[in-house]
Amino acid sequence: MNYIYMRYAVEVANSGSINKAAEILHTAQPNLSRAIKELEMDLGMEIFKRSAKGMTLTPEGEEFVRYAKRIIEQMNDVERMFKDRKEHTLRFSLCAPRASYISTAFVKFTKRIGDVSAEIFYKETNSSQTLKNILSQDYNLGIIRYAANYDKYYKEFLSEKRLRCELISEFTYVLAMSQNSPLLKYPEIRMEHLKNYFEIAHSDLYVPSLPSDVVMHDELSSEIKRRIFVFERGSQLEALAENPDTFMWVSPISDATLDRYGLVQRKCSGNTKLYKDMLIYRSDYHLTKLDSAFVTELCDSKRKYIDGFGY
Repeated sequence: MNYIYMRYAVEVANSGSINKAAEILHTAQPNLSRAIKELEMDLGMEIFKRSAKGMTLTPEGEEFVRYAKRIIEQMNDVERMFKDRKEHTLRFSLCAPRASYISTAFVKFTKRIGDVSAEIFYKETNSSQTLKNILSQDYNLGIIRYAANYDKYYKEFLSEKRLRCELISEFTYVLAMSQNSPLLKYPEIRMEHLKNYFEIAHSDLYVPSLPSDVVMHDELSSEIKRRIFVFERGSQLEALAENPDTFMWVSPISDATLDRYGLVQRKCSGNTKLYKDMLIYRSDYHLTKLDSAFVTELCDSKRKYIDGFGY
């Protein structure tokens, strides 16, 4: 049985006229007449008697309309219940790079939400996908990471797309590796020490207005001949933990994460390239209390793990 047709029948019964019901329902009179006839055929009975004076209910029609009104009222209650629930559900959404200090901040933030109805979305991805998700309004907040020498390309793109940006942190990458890595034999690790080891790397590098091969050439050192490209951060950390002959360039990692995976992090002599993490959101979007609570945790995490690393 068509639920819409049921509503039509109740309105015709209330109005006593196809024409009046059509006006109230904002539908064409022929379409309404056809819907009522189809409903009667589905039920195998006449709901209305038709006459020059209008539409009157048959005895079976009276019984049908009585039950139909109950069903419609119950459906209205269900709609109101879930609409009210949706309106009172807090929503938070963030796209971010694969970074320990950000995920640590996110976990602490979730502990502060309390006993409220909330939908929380957290996606680790590259800067290109983050920008797409913010522009399409699939996510409200984003954090993009890029080398400082690409600053003008990103700033021009953000301005063109009317996206706001705020600097979260600036840092140089450090090396993450297994506690059993042979690299630890060097009191001071230098770039030339890395050439015989596997670099765990991302291949989804992106800079607006620049060809991907140019970005890859700039970001991936030609001195490193062995690479394993892994997109998911958990798998990256597992690979580092299980294979002592691997290393990875990372923003400083929390002690808890290092201990969990049996990793260590070290500075690399000669590595001076600066990176930026920028918070972005649409210019017409206003930060919510949840957003602000996350940013507070993010800044605390940045001070503890990035500023506190001691470059």
